[in-house]
Amino acid sequence: MRGHILVVEDEADLAELVSFNLKQAGYTTSIAGDGAAALAAVASRKPDLVVLDLMLPDISGTEVCRRIRASDEWRDIPVVMLTARGEEVDRVMGFEVGADDYIVKPFSPREFVLRVSAVLRRASPPPSSPPPPIASAADDDASITIGAMTIDVPRHEVRIDGATIPLTALEFKLLLDLASRKGRVQSRDSLLDRVWGYTPGIETRTVDTHVKRLREKLRGASHYIETVRGVGYRMRDDVAALSPTK
Repeated sequence: MRGHILVVEDEADLAELVSFNLKQAGYTTSIAGDGAAALAAVASRKPDLVVLDLMLPDISGTEVCRRIRASDEWRDIPVVMLTARGEEVDRVMGFEVGADDYIVKPFSPREFVLRVSAVLRRASPPPSSPPPPIASAADDDASITIGAMTIDVPRHEVRIDGATIPLTALEFKLLLDLASRKGRVQSRDSLLDRVWGYTPGIETRTVDTHVKRLREKLRGASHYIETVRGVGYRMRDDVAALSPTK
């Protein structure tokens, strides 16, 4: 078996469908029909991953995720949100409270299983092999400076004009990947492959949502990341010539 997954979904038929597809892929599963039952299940048997609906009859899915992330014992459990709420503001909120991925209903069962597997791979690299490098072009003993921004690789820290910018591990990895390839356009598929570990061709707005959130956190350096329409994103290599934004 590949791991145990807790499915939190109040629609019994959908919960069984999700559980069936995960079992077909080699996972064991358990089902919780509301937020309270989900938290009790996590406390009883720590799962390898939680598939979490947002609209639950008691505690909301976002609150369940917050409580998981607030616990020293549970905070490392990957959470994949599976919901009918597909607006960008909902996606951003999901990532802000700590979701590792956000999948909108209706969904492709094959894509769903692939994305769950990718999240688990990121969370638990095989102990027999070293973790994959954060970015192949980066030296773990160096820092990268672009304009007013310094990416301290050994410390996993980003500073802008000397002030530390709090980033999640995934946001740091995304920023470092772009910075390590400064001036070169990175397609969404290539970013999904290197940063998220997804199979190329999976349809997802995960990259766009994370770039949006990353830009918000970078504030005055948000314009360092350029959108190349129809292709993807790049870290600009001419930031010294650009006017700073406030």
